[in-house]
Amino acid sequence: MRIAQIAPLFEAVPPRGYGGTERVVSWLTEELVAMGHQVTLFATGDSRTSARLVAVRPYAERFARNFEKNNAPYARMLELVRREAEAFDILHFHIDFHPFSIFTRQPTPFLTTLHGRLDQEWAPAIYDLFPQVNLVSISDSQRAPMPQRSWLATVRHGMPPDLLRPRFAGERDYFAFLGRISPEKGIESAIAIARACGMKLKVAAKIGEEDAPYYQEVVAPLFDGEAVEYIGEIHDEQKPAFLSGATALLFPIAWPEPFGLAMIEAMACGTPVVAFRHGSVPEVIDEGVTGFVVSSIEQAVAACGRVGALDRAAVRRQFEHRWTARRMARDYVALYERLIVASPPR
Repeated sequence: MRIAQIAPLFEAVPPRGYGGTERVVSWLTEELVAMGHQVTLFATGDSRTSARLVAVRPYAERFARNFEKNNAPYARMLELVRREAEAFDILHFHIDFHPFSIFTRQPTPFLTTLHGRLDQEWAPAIYDLFPQVNLVSISDSQRAPMPQRSWLATVRHGMPPDLLRPRFAGERDYFAFLGRISPEKGIESAIAIARACGMKLKVAAKIGEEDAPYYQEVVAPLFDGEAVEYIGEIHDEQKPAFLSGATALLFPIAWPEPFGLAMIEAMACGTPVVAFRHGSVPEVIDEGVTGFVVSSIEQAVAACGRVGALDRAAVRRQFEHRWTARRMARDYVALYERLIVASPPR
């Protein structure tokens, strides 16, 4: 099958550090190549892939400061994809609504995986214009604000099984927080949970420019280097030791998280997750097997007292059963085949 993967341009594919969507696009692209498909990746020039790479812009530049600099590369990307569209069997977009206007007016079948939240006030005004566009959600909960859209399926993320593996750990005398420091990610709640448990919290997280004031004013005063230790943004090579050494990953989010890669990254390392009941969390955590889903700090503290009874080998086995890149790629290939069969002959 000849497949085009069209990635966001804010980060390289895969990203060097933090970055969810681009990481998933990379895992999917590499798995499709390994399955024997002919894949072209439209992404930034500093991306690394075994697929054919079309470099839309030379390097990743997250949220460039002026409108033209940020949006011109997307206009260029859409034109480059359109010029090659008929050479592909299927086009798979990961850039929200940007392709809809152009690609509903051409014959090559396409689908769009939505990776972000859909409960913002601007969303209906654009999505309502294209009610028949084939959309894929990354969790069932993500669909809730727009249930009437043309949803093909939910395809939950998966990752390479050998990317992160459990490592031998000693006392496991800390909780882990992984991802990004922002109000919606729940860093303040994570600190409160760890303190109530009398446990150290190690924070491996990105501080984005947009969250810098929140960090400086609210979070930084809570980091004392002892009970709460900030170790900075980490890359994949550092995650097995960081996650395997933790008693649990704390994931006390305060927003409708569409998926939450940190949860399955922890599971890959055999580490259970204690997470707040928002967004995709109940779909990702198998209660009492890979962690606990809670609704308050008090419930989280109680759950943290039970994580030691969970079998960390079983956590890893459940990861291998549910959360591999091969499972994700097979799910998408089934959708590609459905769309190709249903499309008019070209």
